[in-house]
Amino acid sequence: QVQLVETGGGLVQPGGSLTLSCAASGSIFGIGSMGWYRQTPGKERESVANITSGGTTNYADSVKGRFTISRDKKTVFLQMNSLKPEDTAVYYCKGDIGTIMGRSVNVNDYWGQGTQVTVSS
Repeated sequence: QVQLVETGGGLVQPGGSLTLSCAASGSIFGIGSMGWYRQTPGKERESVANITSGGTTNYADSVKGRFTISRDKKTVFLQMNSLKPEDTAVYYCKGDIGTIMGRSVNVNDYWGQGTQVTVSS
């Protein structure tokens, strides 16, 4: 069984910084792309940033220049600087993770449970 566990959320003042971490564990054969998403009440979940297994990154326009995604083995990080009130949301990580099923490898999306980020004075 595969699990993704996010840590690092919390309350921060506008202009402040937070770093989110997401660690994957379980019977993992390999991990492809990993990413961070966020969701606020009444809105659809939106992509914030993602990173491929080769290290190629992509960011939403709203966070470019402020957020940095990185990864180390089975952990993905999101460094968030110059935070704004509109960054307030529940942040989720997602991984494209391969697991062995018999003689084949199944690749599925796995999600973490989410961590609250609140930017407020």
